[in-house]
Amino acid sequence: MPRTYAGWFRLVAIAEAFSWAGLLVAMAFKYGLQQPLGVTIMGWIHGLVFTAYVVTSLVVFSPLRWRFRVLVLALVASIPPLASVWFERWANRRGLLVASDSDEPTFWGRVRYVLRELN
Repeated sequence: MPRTYAGWFRLVAIAEAFSWAGLLVAMAFKYGLQQPLGVTIMGWIHGLVFTAYVVTSLVVFSPLRWRFRVLVLALVASIPPLASVWFERWANRRGLLVASDSDEPTFWGRVRYVLRELN
């Protein structure tokens, strides 16, 4: 099991790409061979993994100190087939999957502070 935010993100990004590929294969069986059961199963699996990718992106963007536009790019990468792997490789090349040691508060730390101040 992954022990870092980057490891979890990589795992879910690759799983999302595989589930997309599986769904595409199932769609070929549905429309080419009139076998719709594969889409029913793979559609459910892809929906679950897609949701996990979105949630994982929202969770890791703060500890990895991504800018908001990087988060948006990660979320957009979940839509085209296999783009989540492209995004993971792009982020890895740019050092965005390495947790930085900084005293600056994270995004969720700032949100927590604002909510405390509003109470």
